[in-house]
Amino acid sequence: MLRDVHKQRLDKIELMREDILKAGEEAQEMKRLPDWIVSDLVDEGFFRFALPTEMGGDNASSMETIEVLEHLGAIDASVSWNVMLGSEINAMAVGGMDPELAKKIYLENPRVVMCGGGGPGTKPPRAERQKDGSVKVWGQNTFISGCHNATYCFIGAPLMKGDEPELGEDGMPIFKMWFLPRDQWEIVRTWDVAGMRGSGSDDVKTEGGICPAEYTGIDLFVTPAQYENPVYRMPVPLRLAYNKSAVALGVAKGALEAFSDIAQNKIPMLASKSLAHRPIAQFRMGEAEAMYRSCRSWLMETMEVVEDELREGADFPGAKTTQDARLACVHASNECMKVVDLLHNTAGTTGMRMYSPLERKLRDAHAAATHRWVAHPLYQDLGSILLGNEPDPEFAGGNGAPTAK
Repeated sequence: MLRDVHKQRLDKIELMREDILKAGEEAQEMKRLPDWIVSDLVDEGFFRFALPTEMGGDNASSMETIEVLEHLGAIDASVSWNVMLGSEINAMAVGGMDPELAKKIYLENPRVVMCGGGGPGTKPPRAERQKDGSVKVWGQNTFISGCHNATYCFIGAPLMKGDEPELGEDGMPIFKMWFLPRDQWEIVRTWDVAGMRGSGSDDVKTEGGICPAEYTGIDLFVTPAQYENPVYRMPVPLRLAYNKSAVALGVAKGALEAFSDIAQNKIPMLASKSLAHRPIAQFRMGEAEAMYRSCRSWLMETMEVVEDELREGADFPGAKTTQDARLACVHASNECMKVVDLLHNTAGTTGMRMYSPLERKLRDAHAAATHRWVAHPLYQDLGSILLGNEPDPEFAGGNGAPTAK
């Protein structure tokens, strides 16, 4: 049974459909979302819905989050991707800060949106402690989706003393994602791609940007149990994965809707009836629908198992639970890409035209399936475990950390 607050959010997406479509078109030219749709999405709470209720959010479960992003992605993937990253970072950050500081950041500024993560730039980043307790940061991070919408950015850098890294109590170099306000970093326009073209995934650069002393204790990659929602005890790689799969599901869902419309209205060359009457179109529509529904069902099933395990008292998901959920995320993202490929091919030249919704969904489906947390190389990691080999920490259950490849 749907919670009222979740049903209302899904209904709101439908009410905003025309605006989302318009914004998606503008985003193709701008390579980022237009400010007006970001403002509307902020007003409607779409960057806050994954936050705990006490921080002004809907306290969404993982399955509810998937449905919200799927519904948005069926209309426009770039809009959904921006909401996915902004709501994801907002929710991850709240778990890594003192609750009183969180109230100050989230409740005193209800329009707050965060970004961060991404990849390292070509120049090694660094951070240095200051006498007043603040930290100065130098670095340029790549693939910072939604940076144009954000009021804060997490920028990764090691803490340095001169030319040497500062070591923690464990004897290892201290590396953190430093929390910098908007006036401490700049956007470098590097995003010029085909798929997810409107995601605004440009670089973020800081040259001595200041992380204020009160923010230096904020940690993006922690999973405390201070909130009852099981999402806050999921391993970070899993949290980063299911959100990406949700957008991929949305693209496939939208492609099924678009193909159905094309097939019922297109009269193929040298034919007297619509494409919908051709056996090949009927066959592929049935096949694609089955592919979409089955991978969606498995993803939802595995995420429900994760949440049930956490509700029953586990500190973190077990190894088998984690591996099943990660495999379902990889499978969903890649199967959805195949769904769109299949329908695009069946639509013929109509699907190739730039005005066709299938053309953009083809590009977006491939972009969604290339993300590190759901990309096809992960089949090897998970397949190795199924063959009895030891899992990397990322897949071993508990608060598994990602490993460098």
